[in-house]
Amino acid sequence: MALKFKGLTIAAVTLSLGLGVAACDGSKKKDDKNLTIGVVSGWAEGEAATALWKKLLTDKGYKVDVKSLDTGPLYTGMAKGDVDLFIDSWLPGTHEDYWKQYGKKLEKVGVWYDKAPLTIAVPNYSPLKSLADLKGKGGQYGGKIVGIEKSSGLYRVSQEKMLPAYGLKDEYKVTTSSTAAMLTELKKATDAKKDIVVTLWRPHWAYTKFPIRDLQDPKVAMGQPDGINTVARKDFTKDQPEVAGWLKKFRMDDKQLGTLEDLIENKYKGQPDQAVAEWLKTNAGFAQSMTG
Repeated sequence: MALKFKGLTIAAVTLSLGLGVAACDGSKKKDDKNLTIGVVSGWAEGEAATALWKKLLTDKGYKVDVKSLDTGPLYTGMAKGDVDLFIDSWLPGTHEDYWKQYGKKLEKVGVWYDKAPLTIAVPNYSPLKSLADLKGKGGQYGGKIVGIEKSSGLYRVSQEKMLPAYGLKDEYKVTTSSTAAMLTELKKATDAKKDIVVTLWRPHWAYTKFPIRDLQDPKVAMGQPDGINTVARKDFTKDQPEVAGWLKKFRMDDKQLGTLEDLIENKYKGQPDQAVAEWLKTNAGFAQSMTG
């Protein structure tokens, strides 16, 4: 997600070499118990859902390999058949470009979170109320809106749609780095009570961790809320009908997702399996409702 265009090609080739191709045509044997799930590092909701499904599937006898990839190589990997699943696909808007490019070689399995908006956020103490209020104030913010990875749909929408819609293109630039770097800048700014504007999205644990709020978007330049989808390589449902059936039932509400994200990001940082284990104990019956 943070890689430049040329880097995407290299990463995609590396992925193909590293994982290998299951068969000459990229297909896999039906009922194979080996599954590869792609995840984008720093996307909290995707990391949480992926860790959860790794546990659920492992408990059912599957061998699950989680690969952390940038968005572009992840979609490329699915299109080639090297990656089976991606549980954090934002459609129809945010990942529109990737779906146009690879959609014919993929399949949608299900929507597990139905209203996920892209946002521009500021600290609660900011005088800004709306994206329109940014006009004429570029100097106060160093002419920048702190963004995430360049290959993310969030960057594209913010830079190419939101800035022009509000007449901000000559005054601001959406910077690119990584989700982790953006959150670090956000923490530093809010700790020091300094001004900052960041690209963000809901659901995200940052809204409970930091004193922040969204700027209003009267022109809907950030787009309508997406659905968070589970998508898969072509023929996944045919090859893995049991797993696909479970994933079609998958749903999480704000409380369920928020508490799991909090455990993963804070209490059990770097130990997602422990976070999921505690969450499943607290949410008795969830595993049975998904895979029972």
